[in-house]
This record gives sequence, structure tokens and C-alpha cells, in this order.
Amino acid sequence: MDSHDVRDEWAERSGEYSPTYYAHYGPDETSELLRSRLEERVGREASVLEVGCSVGRHLAELADGGFSDLTGVDVNADALDALAETYPELAETGTFHAAAIEEYVETVDDGAFDAVFSVETLQHIHPDVEWVFDDLARITGDLLITVENESGEHGEVNYVDEDVPLYYRDWNRVFTERGFEEVESSVQKRDTVRVFRRE
Repeated sequence: MDSHDVRDEWAERSGEYSPTYYAHYGPDETSELLRSRLEERVGREASVLEVGCSVGRHLAELADGGFSDLTGVDVNADALDALAETYPELAETGTFHAAAIEEYVETVDDGAFDAVFSVETLQHIHPDVEWVFDDLARITGDLLITVENESGEHGEVNYVDEDVPLYYRDWNRVFTERGFEEVESSVQKRDTVRVFRRE
């Protein structure tokens, strides 16, 4: 499976872990945690990007909390249609892009966003396109938050439903090597939350 296959799997995803699956569940504890960290560390006036935003449930939590400069990108165009149905106000006030992360980040200026975050998204980036981490670091002005599954050994790969790869990485190393300092980390039910600030 190459990077194109991985993108196609998510672009056409249905059933479990699909846009409608997440729309049904809505914001959760992770959404609340993200809101808290962003309020504390960059404030509600910050420009915020979520990579792999799906139906926008985490961004909806931010919007409810008073954040207004919100952007999301997702490879699955159906996710953004579901976002418009589920969170119409967010769809109207936010900026959303139907594109693969690696395609989108190349179009973004340096430091374009005060904060960038991902939730169980970067773990699916294929090793062939790991250069995307350089661009994520480049477009992040101040704060970067990763909420990713770190339950496996670094360098290993696991599969979701036997068809979607999950790559285990050392996210501390990935982003400290790219000019960030890790200022907080905590282990949740199945993910590790890491908060980085630009050095």
C-alpha cells in the first residue's frame, strides 16, 4: 500500500470511522481538552487549523467556545458535506478544504496559523510523504498539538479493519527536530496528547 492508496481509503471511507460515524458522536472529551489547551496557550483570537477535520466536531467545540478564525482540511469531500449539515454555522463561518494534507500544506504560507492540531490523523501519513511534517511545522506560527495513537513500537505499522495503515511514530522527536519544544504530554484512553511550542 502506497501513499495514494492510503489517501483513497480515507477519501472513500464509509461505515465505522467515516464522516457520518463521527457526526453521530459529536464533540467529546478530546474536543474539550483541545479547547482548554488552545484557550490557555493561544487564546480565542488565534487562527487555528485542524488537519483531518472530518465532520468538524472538534472545531465545532472551539466555535462554541468563542474561537472564530477556524480552518479545516480533510481528504474526504463527503466529510465536509456532513459538516455543513451537522454544523451549519461552523460551515458558514469557517474555511474548509477538501484535499489531502500533503496537497493542502504546500499552498499555505509560513506561519499562516497560530495553532495547528490533529486528532488521529498524522498516524495515517504514509512514510513516503513524511515531508508533510516539515510543512506542518513551517505553517505553524506558535502552537502544535498532536492527539495520536502511540500504543505500538515506533516504526511499526498496524491496520484499521485490515485495510488502513496506522504508523506508530515518536511524535516528540518528529516535532522537536523541526524547531518545537514539547511543553505538555498526557496519555488518554487510547491516544497521547502532545503540546508543542515553537522554540
